[in-house]
Amino acid sequence: MNATTDSPYDWSPHQLDTLTGQTFVITGANTGAGFQASRLLLAKLAQVIMLNRSSAKSTAAIAALKQEFGDDAKVSFIRMDFASLDSVRRAAQELLVPAPKITALICNAAIAQVAKHTTTAEGFESQFGVNHLGHFLLCGLLFECIDASRGRIVVVGSNAYKMGLKKIQFDDIDFTNNYSAWNAYAQSKLAQMQFAFELQRRVEAAAKHVQVRVCHPGASRTNLLKDTASRLNKIIWSLLAPLIAQSAQKGAWPEVMCATHHTVKPFTLYGPTKRADMVGPVGECVLHEVALDTAMAAKLWTVSEHKTGFTWPI
Repeated sequence: MNATTDSPYDWSPHQLDTLTGQTFVITGANTGAGFQASRLLLAKLAQVIMLNRSSAKSTAAIAALKQEFGDDAKVSFIRMDFASLDSVRRAAQELLVPAPKITALICNAAIAQVAKHTTTAEGFESQFGVNHLGHFLLCGLLFECIDASRGRIVVVGSNAYKMGLKKIQFDDIDFTNNYSAWNAYAQSKLAQMQFAFELQRRVEAAAKHVQVRVCHPGASRTNLLKDTASRLNKIIWSLLAPLIAQSAQKGAWPEVMCATHHTVKPFTLYGPTKRADMVGPVGECVLHEVALDTAMAAKLWTVSEHKTGFTWPI
């Protein structure tokens, strides 16, 4: 996890040193920022293991990466669907065979602004289930391996965490009543960030060796809304994206930085730093106090353990 400079500000991939012998696990890596993160890491000779829902898209992504980096590129995928906790459990068990050491787990996968109220296999509101609960379980299942590796967990959040209701709606966490695509998405991203910071607190209290880092991609031209958003929101984004958004590759920079740079700090949010933190040089962003609400985060942790049926080892 070395870099050629001590500064994480205005970070770019040229600061990456060789990553030979290091293994990065990335969720949602067959398109968008996750795919671009894979490219950046493979270019530095890392091993990348993708956790993706679509086998066909994963096969195509790997073919493209091997065409770019050669047949010896160390990239593979394991099928995993965050909308099913059983799928997460199977994938985690399968992953531990080829990856006895994990340098960093990058929690990149997400769904956004789901137009109509939908639920996961276990009945959770889909955005809360996929974006938060699925990653909560996956991180827990892989935690001891990451700890033994003295590795990192990188949580990819969103500026949406400080929008919407600005709270976890514990009285109706699945938005059974008064569903709002935007509020449900904002809650899911806030949950991810509160989980990350609560995990860091628990890691420090237990003297474990995992580093937890948090970032966001800003406004990036990805397919995040393609399969889930309303037709109106898709049209609006298609018109605005060329004007306000950066490339998916630049959207990947914060997560790669947080996975590799040796001076990034805990309890900090990294991402683009211009135009309301939507684009521009990567660095430290202003962190809204709601992300650091310890009481809300502790309650969320308890609720998440109950909903996933998984008790963390810390």
